[in-house]
Amino acid sequence: MGVDVNPRGRDEQAGGTSLAVHPQIPRVACILNTRGQQAAPENRRSRGELPLRAAAEGPRALNDLHDHPEQLRTYDPFFLICADVIPAAEALMLSWDGTRAALERLEPNNTHVITNAGHTFPSAHQDAKAEHFGPKFAAHRPDADPAATIKDAWGDWLTLAGGDGLSDTEPGAIIARRELPDGRLWGTTSVSLVALGAHGLRYDFQPVPADPTTWYSVLSKRWAQGPQKNSKYSRISHSLTSESGEPEAADAASASSYRRISARFIMTR
Repeated sequence: MGVDVNPRGRDEQAGGTSLAVHPQIPRVACILNTRGQQAAPENRRSRGELPLRAAAEGPRALNDLHDHPEQLRTYDPFFLICADVIPAAEALMLSWDGTRAALERLEPNNTHVITNAGHTFPSAHQDAKAEHFGPKFAAHRPDADPAATIKDAWGDWLTLAGGDGLSDTEPGAIIARRELPDGRLWGTTSVSLVALGAHGLRYDFQPVPADPTTWYSVLSKRWAQGPQKNSKYSRISHSLTSESGEPEAADAASASSYRRISARFIMTR
C-alpha cells in the first residue's frame, strides 16, 4: 500500500509523519502531541509511525491501540485522529496522556476543534483558537473538487488556513511564531488541506505559510465513476509547528481541521 505523507513532515527517527493519506481508500490520519507523562527513554518509540499505521488500517488501529496499554506506554502523549469514508463516514480520536487512553467518536453535522489541550470546540472549555476559528470554518463549505484549482476548491478556507489576518504572536493564531527563552524559534512550518469523499480525494500543501503562492497539489484524484449527485467531500486542514523552524512532524502537529461528508472537524494546536 502506498501512503502519501506530509512533504515537510517526515519523521527522521522512524520514517513516520504527522499526516498520512491513503490514496486508494480514501483515508487520512494525523497526530498532535499533548502534555502528560512521557514514555521511558529506553522504551520510547516515535509517534510519527502512528499516522502511517492508522492510514493503512483505519479506525480499527486506534481501537487496537486503546486495548493494548502496554503498546501505548512506549509513546509520549498524543491525540491521534483517523477519518474514513468507506463504507461510511467516520472520524475517531484516540487520546493518550501517558497513563490513560480514551476513544472519542466525533459527531457528524458538527464542526470540531482539537488542539494540544484536547477537544475544545464545541466545548465548555474553548481556547482562543477554537473561539476564533471554529465558527469561521463551520460557516464555509468549500467544494474541494479534485478537478478544480486550489483557489476554487478551497475558497475562504485558504484565508482561514493562512491565519485569517491574526498576528502570529496572538494566542488564537494558527499560523504561529514564538521566540523561546533560549533563543530558539517555535513556529508554523507548513499547512495542508485534505479532502476525502467516497469518489475522490485531494491533498494540497503549503510549505511556506507566509507565502500564498507556495501552495501546490500533492494528490488530486477522482474515481472513474465520478462523485454521486450532491455528495460532499471530507476536508482536513493541517499545519505543522516546530522549534527553530525545523519540521518535527511526529511531535509538532498543529492547526488542523477536518470535515467529513456530513460533518466538519477542525483540529488546531
